Amino acid sequence: MNKAQLIEKVAQETEMTKADTERLLDACLDTIRKSVKKGDDVKLVGFGTFTKAKRKARTGRNPQTGESIKIPAAWYPKFRPGTEFKDIVR
Repeated sequence: MNKAQLIEKVAQETEMTKADTERLLDACLDTIRKSVKKGDDVKLVGFGTFTKAKRKARTGRNPQTGESIKIPAAWYPKFRPGTEFKDIVR
């Protein structure tokens, strides 16, 4: 399912227009992005938690040359599914 299909499905479920649904979805995603960027966790009970995590610096290999390269530490977004979501998927 892509974003357009999600918008269409949510619009049908909520009886909202597609344009209103798209604005709502964009606002939700933007709020989640900004909150995680600041370091705040976004917990959606029954769905999951979006967090900001740090990846340690490490040594990697260039697959073409086999040469060792240093990969610097970096921040990345992390999602942990909630118990209810896990149970539905199983």
